[in-house]
Amino acid sequence: MSHMIYPNTNLAATEEMVIERGDGIYVYDQKGKQYLEGLAGLWCTGLGYGNRELIDCISAQMSKLSYTHMFGGKTHQPGMDLADKLSSLVPMKDARVFFGNSGSDANDTHIKLLRYFFNVTGRPEKRKIITREKAYHGVTVASGSLTSLPGNLAHFSAPLEALGVLRTDAPHYYRGALEGENEEAFVARLAGNLEELIVNEGPESIAAFVAEPVTGASGVIVPPPGYYEAVQAILKKYDILFWADEVITGFGRTGKLFGCETVNIQQPDQMTLAKQLSSAYYPISAALIRGDIYDAMVAPSNEVGIFGHGYTYSGHPVGCAAALKTLEIYERENLYQHAGEVGQYMQTRLAKLADHERVGEVRGVGLIAAVELVTDKRSHAADSAFAAAATRACLENGLIVRNVGGNSLAMCPPLIITREQIDEMVDKLTQSIDAVCAH
Repeated sequence: MSHMIYPNTNLAATEEMVIERGDGIYVYDQKGKQYLEGLAGLWCTGLGYGNRELIDCISAQMSKLSYTHMFGGKTHQPGMDLADKLSSLVPMKDARVFFGNSGSDANDTHIKLLRYFFNVTGRPEKRKIITREKAYHGVTVASGSLTSLPGNLAHFSAPLEALGVLRTDAPHYYRGALEGENEEAFVARLAGNLEELIVNEGPESIAAFVAEPVTGASGVIVPPPGYYEAVQAILKKYDILFWADEVITGFGRTGKLFGCETVNIQQPDQMTLAKQLSSAYYPISAALIRGDIYDAMVAPSNEVGIFGHGYTYSGHPVGCAAALKTLEIYERENLYQHAGEVGQYMQTRLAKLADHERVGEVRGVGLIAAVELVTDKRSHAADSAFAAAATRACLENGLIVRNVGGNSLAMCPPLIITREQIDEMVDKLTQSIDAVCAH
């Protein structure tokens, strides 16, 4: 047993698996056993493992300029090029980009940017942020407070009140619908609850509403049609910013460039990017804001003499070079289109599991999906023990999936996966569920 404190791990059950190497969509443990990496690491290795072109790019940048910072007017070409590239891609007007190292710190940055903006524009009372039940937005003190998963909040005493964190309904129809309520009525009720929350709290006190277009760690929740249209109308009515957390859904995961396009989120005011931005070959994240929000911050920064926020590794030249090469490969290989096509095939294959006696719901879009396991279909009773056993059975069968939301098995394979490999993944998943049922 090493002296490591492991992230997002049961500290009483560590070092159960040692990954030694990776190749394509597969990884291998220290004994040489092969596993299909069904979650792309942590929703992030879009190009899979061992992409030589990306590795060579990183090596070349290391040799040329292994590090420089961006404090005090200094910059470098890969950073400027990446910022301009991202600004040209996102569905935002004149987006400005702040680089970090993870989705968590990017969301933390957004909280600070919100406060800075509303302070310098004479609205310091506008500080509250609406997140949703079952949300995941990171694990820092601030971004972790926007996360709503019990396991991420337990024992940490998150400063929810001090940060002004508000929570509204999760748009999970299967779990949240009332008896006899159709999807349209469900959306209308959630929209009504959101508006009531805003009115009761005072819209003048609320800065932003944050949402993953499609959730990840809470169980791959895809909102019903019309949900985001209703939410955006309410936010516009009360002058509240829309903050799209695209850490998981960005760069082809949902079958389009961004999850916003998939679920019809029109021109968000803020966006968070990470994970597939560099295919996880180098830590990098980006917090993007509208150009006019940035413009309002320039003069106040000049008065103080500094914009007092930034990390040692903000805009790391190797990370920026890795991200630029990753985006180049995505575009050249048409991987966004490929993800849409093979993603539809994956959804079709997985949909057949909906008839299984222990499967309550199969949901997803593009190359991200979840299979929710229940005690029986009629009651919808969650079966977390069964899900844990099925996750272990998958490992035994050479497939890595993740138990999310307590009783769902999530899949999010690398974008380079083929139809044949999707067959392999779904077959192993089905065999694993059946094996647990048999016992």
